[in-house]
Amino acid sequence: MSELIAIDGLTKWFGHIHAVQDVSFTVERGEVLGFLGPNGAGKSTTMKMVAGFLQPTSGTASLCGFDVLEQPIAAKRRMGYLPEGAPAYPDMTPTGFLGFIASIRGFSGSEKNKRIALAVERANLKGVMHQPIETLSKGYKRRVGLAQALLHDPPVLIMDEPTDGLDPNQKHEVRTLIEEMAPDKAIVISTHLLEEVEAVCTRAIIIAHGRIVADGTPAALAARDPWHNAVSLTLAANPAPELVARMSAQIAEIDGVLMVEEVEESGRRRLVARIVTGANALAEIGAQARNRNWPVAEIRLEHGRLDKVFRDITTAPRAAA
Repeated sequence: MSELIAIDGLTKWFGHIHAVQDVSFTVERGEVLGFLGPNGAGKSTTMKMVAGFLQPTSGTASLCGFDVLEQPIAAKRRMGYLPEGAPAYPDMTPTGFLGFIASIRGFSGSEKNKRIALAVERANLKGVMHQPIETLSKGYKRRVGLAQALLHDPPVLIMDEPTDGLDPNQKHEVRTLIEEMAPDKAIVISTHLLEEVEAVCTRAIIIAHGRIVADGTPAALAARDPWHNAVSLTLAANPAPELVARMSAQIAEIDGVLMVEEVEESGRRRLVARIVTGANALAEIGAQARNRNWPVAEIRLEHGRLDKVFRDITTAPRAAA
């Protein structure tokens, strides 16, 4: 089965609050899905329903063909879940906690020990296995939660902010682990870190106001930025306004250029030329810069910014994909 997660019409009401509205999607084996949205958009609520920890008002969720509500044990056997905050028993050590989880999962003897050892290695917990969990840093607590989610090597992984509290090196380790596991699993990651989506996700869904408003690869979503494939010229000095205006006018005359905008970013001024779809004006703009001795420090092709697309989509009143 290539389709390991199937969500159909998930809806959740909390009193008069319509938290999740008719959410549907599937995730196939080999996909790493980034589940994005602003605070209060319905991300964690959706993931809790998919994981079987919260009952939907309507709609269905199935994991590896097993309905989460009608066949909860079979579904959860095939799922590893890292919830927000990664709750654990604070007075336990990681050794005791993972042993407890392994027993619940039905492992014993040498198989239990082997499963724990592999999860500890993957989550890089060896140095803290005998400390009470309540004494661990936020990052190590998160890694204990990650280890319990990986313990039974499930085909489905659902993780809410998996790198929350980790330092840059630890984030890199977890992202590398996700990439290594991805071919054999369907993985859903809820995150606020757009660079994480661009680094490890093969697909991204953006949710706002409880509804899916975008679904595509990170590159395809970034391409929705109006300045995707625009040519950006960073000015080398502080040229006179008259020169900048003349440069803008000359760039605007180049074939394929739609418009030119002057922007300032981190104290540096730039001219950004928006290009007709399919046009290649980069070489001509570069030639003009050289021939006319423009005060340009850098010329580059913009590839679209996922953070800008995210803001545009999620701040629209009721935008649709």
